[in-house]
Amino acid sequence: MESTHKKRIATGLALALIPALGILLGGWVLFGALTIFGALTFIEYLDMFRPMRGEYVYKALACAFTLLLLLSFQIATGTQWPAITFIGAFWAAAMTFLLHYSADPQSTGFREPIVFLAGLAYIPLNLHFFLQFDRFECILVILAATVSDTAAFYSGSIFGKRKIWPTVSPKKSWAGSFGGLGACMAMTLVFGLSFGNAPFWAWLVLGAALNVAAQLGDFFESAMKRVLGVKDSGSSLPGHGGLLDRIDSLLFVLPVYGCARLLHAFFE
Repeated sequence: MESTHKKRIATGLALALIPALGILLGGWVLFGALTIFGALTFIEYLDMFRPMRGEYVYKALACAFTLLLLLSFQIATGTQWPAITFIGAFWAAAMTFLLHYSADPQSTGFREPIVFLAGLAYIPLNLHFFLQFDRFECILVILAATVSDTAAFYSGSIFGKRKIWPTVSPKKSWAGSFGGLGACMAMTLVFGLSFGNAPFWAWLVLGAALNVAAQLGDFFESAMKRVLGVKDSGSSLPGHGGLLDRIDSLLFVLPVYGCARLLHAFFE
């Protein structure tokens, strides 16, 4: 058990160096880090759905449209270019489906293009928020997801008895849920009062919202893995599983904070 914990901590610290470097330098360095990380995570996501007709075609499209979608947010000031990019992805998926269907109508369903388009929304579209956040906001959302997961894991391991949603994630407990909630709210309050400009109650509400999002993200990926019959999203991270296993909570935290900042300016 102790060895597993050490492996989790070491891998987590090593993985944290990548976004830390991007956040520190910002600009095109952050864009490059997000593009590489997003493309690798997208490929890992597609691997969960094997077998796929045209697997390598969709992986190539995943890399290409991760780059194009993030680039459209990086250089555009409105939503026109991101929308065009997403429509372009739909056209590419539709043409791939038509070509496969024309080659063998009996063996081709509509599963693959749906999986691809869902992945585009799930991973790079959510990751693009990093390009809009300032340094403190990037750190906050990463900490919210990390603290929520870590506190839930340890409080659940120590105190967890009653399961919160066993059909979706049998290991998650009410103790872990409340432990993650309390830790995330406390972290958000301390971080916000140290670096932000909102009243204390706003930070507490934000912390609660970010934690609920983190837990939903964890439940979503857990259910997806159970439906697909896989234990982890991948094996690239010792002690952690795959890349998607590490950012499943973050992918739900990002848009929630993106919406929250439209309602209140937490940082200036």
